[in-house]
Amino acid sequence: MSAQDDTIAPTRREFLALSGATAGIASLGMQAWAQNIVEIDVDAITNTDHATDVLVIGGGMAGLFAAIKAHDAGAATMIVSKGRLGSSGLTPFGKGFFVFDPETESGTIDEFVDKVSRSALGTNNPTYTRQLADHSLARAQELRDWGFFDQTLANRPFMRPIEERDIPLLERVHITHLIKENGRIAGAAGFRLDAEETVTIRAKSVILCTGAGGFKPNGFPLGDLTHDGTVMAYRIGAKVTGKEWNDGHSTRTVNPAACYDNWGDMFERTPSTNGVEVHHDLGVDINYQAYMGGNPVAGGPGAPPDPDAVEIAGGPYVPQEFQGRLPPSGGAGGDGPPSGKGGAPGGAPPGFSAGSNVGGASAGMSIHKSEGLVPFDDRCASNIAGLYAAGDALGSHMAGGIYTQIGSSLAGSAVQGAIAGEAAASYAGTVATPVISDERLSEITDEILAPLRRETGYGPAWVTQTLQGIMIPNFVLYIKKASMMQAALAYIEELRDHHAPMLRAANMHELRLAHETRNMILSAEMKLRASLFRTESRCSHYRLDYPEIDDVNWRAWVNIYRAADGAMQLEKQPFDTWPEQG
Repeated sequence: MSAQDDTIAPTRREFLALSGATAGIASLGMQAWAQNIVEIDVDAITNTDHATDVLVIGGGMAGLFAAIKAHDAGAATMIVSKGRLGSSGLTPFGKGFFVFDPETESGTIDEFVDKVSRSALGTNNPTYTRQLADHSLARAQELRDWGFFDQTLANRPFMRPIEERDIPLLERVHITHLIKENGRIAGAAGFRLDAEETVTIRAKSVILCTGAGGFKPNGFPLGDLTHDGTVMAYRIGAKVTGKEWNDGHSTRTVNPAACYDNWGDMFERTPSTNGVEVHHDLGVDINYQAYMGGNPVAGGPGAPPDPDAVEIAGGPYVPQEFQGRLPPSGGAGGDGPPSGKGGAPGGAPPGFSAGSNVGGASAGMSIHKSEGLVPFDDRCASNIAGLYAAGDALGSHMAGGIYTQIGSSLAGSAVQGAIAGEAAASYAGTVATPVISDERLSEITDEILAPLRRETGYGPAWVTQTLQGIMIPNFVLYIKKASMMQAALAYIEELRDHHAPMLRAANMHELRLAHETRNMILSAEMKLRASLFRTESRCSHYRLDYPEIDDVNWRAWVNIYRAADGAMQLEKQPFDTWPEQG
């Protein structure tokens, strides 16, 4: 009997039920496909053109320091942000700022780096881990001078150094394209969210501070982050890394979609600093417990540990040094799932009940600082001349494939932003102002506005919901196996090839949604391919079909790049090495 003959034919009732479900899906698809009733005069959309030495894309912690240090190094600098400076992305959520102060720490920086490497199972890049410790104190002092630690919101303390230096700032501009000419970066283009206007910026150097992203999940303040910078850079030839890792932030079992209820206390707190606290937290332990033992949501917020809870063996491996503890309140910036022991002896701590939390709140996001552009040196440079990245847009693997140091995310963004700003300014001083042809700019403008010009098409909200249904299930994104990931990949390829090119938009808001949806589709493909490629389990990447760590074959990072024919390619980069140029 052939493999195809092994499948048992469905009964007539089962076939009719399946047909009904298919008809229902088809009906949803027809509702998603509709005439595009455009609300604005697309032909009346204007364009503004800017020029600068260093363009910083992103208005969070990394973008702030990138712009300040580039300006202070003598480069004409401009910031463009999809949101408001200091008030969008994950910057408002982060309240812990790691500081390594040699005067108060009992250990050395060498000991700190070594401990992070042990927790991260070798996945961290020691160069960037060391930079975090070396420069965090200086960055914290600057923030203190600007009043960052004195108030809950970051906009005013962020604006202070920007206004003092008179750095041009464009807010609520969605950058959709990076422009490369003659093998090096030449600028960027996008559109305003609150005006019928496209924007072109010619730049000698560009720093991506665009943050990470997800699939617009509920229960975590991630909705405006969709891997825009990573996808733009990938499309012009930049290498990307870290897509197989998974952030493990959880949400409440009661009102799980209410971001304010779940995380509101974080927004109301003033930021503070903390010292060395190396952990092994916010992986996929709770996801494994749910997969193996059912959804552990009984109890509700504040419920005591269940004395009758059965310990489930196995799951993600945690080094013995870091076992047997629950993460502190706030985790890496908010309530996190409990840290399981994993492997042998395995399972969550005895008596643990996950009654007040459920995983998946940040679906689609990797570990902070461990996904994004591949760094080709210790100054945040990519493989494209003049293009840099910092913070969550740089796959520096500063902390590795698991959360290892409380407060390192915010501090790492500040440290890397400053380094990238100085490096970009230095590079900009060596090159001439780029020339971009009018024909090329016209092509880019047409690509930006294409969803507005379609007479019919798919609504971006419906395509996003379809994407979420494919990618967010626990058995696809978190507890992985080849059969499910390959099935999901087939759906994602369909969205990529058939739905993304047919997205429609009626106004500038929907135009933003259309571009974000395209970016999420490509990011989903990256996550699936990287997860299939890494045939082992390590840190926050867990595979049921490869549950063990494989140090023989997988002491390596996974990098992704676009081949000459447009196909997505993957490669290994051994730990503790720099990638080869070319």
